[in-house]
Amino acid sequence: MNPAYSVLFFTCLSGAGYGMLAVLGIGVLFDMLPRGFVFGIVAMGACLGLITAGLLCSTLHLHHPERAWRAFSQWRSSWLSREGVAAVATFIPAAVLALGWLFPAVINATLWKLGAFASVFGAIITVLCTAMIYASLKPVQQWRITLSSIPLVPFTYFGFALAGGMAWTQLLLFIFEGSRASGISIPTCIILAIAWWVKLLYWKQVDTQANAHNLLDATGLKESWENIHAFDSPHTEQNYLQKEMGYQVARKHRDFLRRTAWSGGGILPILLSLVGMWAGGPAASACALLAVALFMLGTLVERWLFFAEAMHTSSLYYDNKG
Repeated sequence: MNPAYSVLFFTCLSGAGYGMLAVLGIGVLFDMLPRGFVFGIVAMGACLGLITAGLLCSTLHLHHPERAWRAFSQWRSSWLSREGVAAVATFIPAAVLALGWLFPAVINATLWKLGAFASVFGAIITVLCTAMIYASLKPVQQWRITLSSIPLVPFTYFGFALAGGMAWTQLLLFIFEGSRASGISIPTCIILAIAWWVKLLYWKQVDTQANAHNLLDATGLKESWENIHAFDSPHTEQNYLQKEMGYQVARKHRDFLRRTAWSGGGILPILLSLVGMWAGGPAASACALLAVALFMLGTLVERWLFFAEAMHTSSLYYDNKG
């Protein structure tokens, strides 16, 4: 499919934001984060800023953004609508979590941890809904990739959200806590490695799993018409469906972009996190900042490929074998 940049930035920014919200919530539940006022402002500001920026980017994809509110009414059947409801609802416990840092005298420890638990739950549900928007679409083979009957798209979304959240939290802890925060580097590296390992499994399955769809699916004809084929192209030039649903990326470019994504967004952030843990001081903060920047860029490339490699069943009508 033709990647829309508004959706790319939406999934990358909001994914990292909800991942960071989950990490902060877990940190509060287990008393692993500073209780300082300034740390709370910066941490929750960065977290909610990423989420809000992502959600605003998503509205740019709409032809009539002023009608976006209508999407909330279809939550019984639409994952997009469920995502919108979950995203808005998660702001409530996130506000409680933020107020626990800002006004500890008003928000007691019990209420603060309750807000933290609800924030983690809301972040998980929202990321799940985002992933299921794509994983639920039957006409797109690449978004329904499985490994031993386990759908991989939701796990890749969870992995990148949590990895982004860990990378951002590591940066803040190095800035505020210095070498005392070095304990977060190993978990960050592990989660980064797992996220990219799952993505590599996904790419391997994309390359090896046979396409479950055929021209009968594209035309809606009966299964008894086994030998159906197109005599000629239905159009003399590309139409909207071919440009949007049959977008293709050359294999040599695909392989290059894959290597760029996992090396730049995975290997280098892991190495930088380890160097920062060892170096300490301002060098640790610099390494963590560069790790965040590289991870976000790598995620953008990965997400571009996620859409560019997806082939809608309707493209088979135009004799596009994918």
